[in-house]
Amino acid sequence: MTAEAAETPEAADGADTPEAPDTPEAPGALDTPGTPEAPEGAADTLPHTSTRAVADAAAEEDRFHARLTAFEGKPAATGGRAKDAVNEPMIRHWCEAMGDTNPAYTGPDAIAPPTMLQAWTMGGLSGHTDRSSAYDELLLLLDGAGCTSVVATDCEQEYLRALRPGDLVTFDAVIESVSARKTTKLGAGYFVTTRMDVHANGELAGTHRFRILKYAPAANRSRQPKQSTRPSREGHSTQPAPSPRPARPRPVINRDNQGFWDGVRDHTLLIQRCTACSTLRFPWLPGCNACASPDWDTVAASGAGTVFSYVVMHHPPFPAFDPPYAVALVELAEGVRMISNITGVPYDKVRIGLPVRLEFLRVDDTLELPVFRAEAG
Repeated sequence: MTAEAAETPEAADGADTPEAPDTPEAPGALDTPGTPEAPEGAADTLPHTSTRAVADAAAEEDRFHARLTAFEGKPAATGGRAKDAVNEPMIRHWCEAMGDTNPAYTGPDAIAPPTMLQAWTMGGLSGHTDRSSAYDELLLLLDGAGCTSVVATDCEQEYLRALRPGDLVTFDAVIESVSARKTTKLGAGYFVTTRMDVHANGELAGTHRFRILKYAPAANRSRQPKQSTRPSREGHSTQPAPSPRPARPRPVINRDNQGFWDGVRDHTLLIQRCTACSTLRFPWLPGCNACASPDWDTVAASGAGTVFSYVVMHHPPFPAFDPPYAVALVELAEGVRMISNITGVPYDKVRIGLPVRLEFLRVDDTLELPVFRAEAG
């Protein structure tokens, strides 16, 4: 499956703006002494000046983009070697984290999950020594143009050969493309795509395309919200009226998960159970991921759980949330896991293994959500 970075078209430079309506001249205005007349045709030079400035800016942008595209085809990494051979412990940890119980990933003939392709090439905290100077030079050029921020947008993978325990992984990467300047909600910048060819024992096993956006951050208007003023009885404005808090995003409810949200409405956390093989599953799905049966019923969760993993959200800010806050992957006593917020404890006190208990948080008049409160002790 391929996900492509969403691109927002730039506003057209030099777009025409509507002219102000003519203002009627006052009687005798042309006869006012001491007012020099503008030279004939002087007003006609302004549009030409504006057009020339736009053309100069466009030409400068073309020259800069040509400098960027000169990096296309240059190596981003050469002769890279994985720090570890494909191995069973990493496969097991991956499958546990993803909740993937496919039997193809265990046993004497086990293969690695295809989506682990990038995992074998990652350099860890110490990084890789095989990264090329061309990629660093490209990023420095973008930094110098004000594009100092970066965000990963998407990746595309193609699998050509299964990876098996013991395979020695090597890789090479190339700068595949640099887009023209794009304007996004984050800011204006350039999409940089690299392609990595991954080999196992010298044989091409797959390709991995990775795309980032290097951009100049747009002004953060949310930090200076517009405030209305509250009029006094005399009609004069007094203190600013507080801006209404943005509403929380609403869950997408469809026929596959309607029963879950019906349970939330009744303060019950319902887990799907396959009636063919009794496997519990969460989140809700139309069929069993163990035996593919479409038949199911539900069991009510006890509400007990522990924090299996968590992240603390600092950035980017979302209008309806107050960072920093903890988002946790909670393992329920029944064995399934779900993502939710942790309450009752500061975000920096959340820990893996922390006991938690289900509760329901009333967000507003129309939304209630299951969250987990840290248990004392």
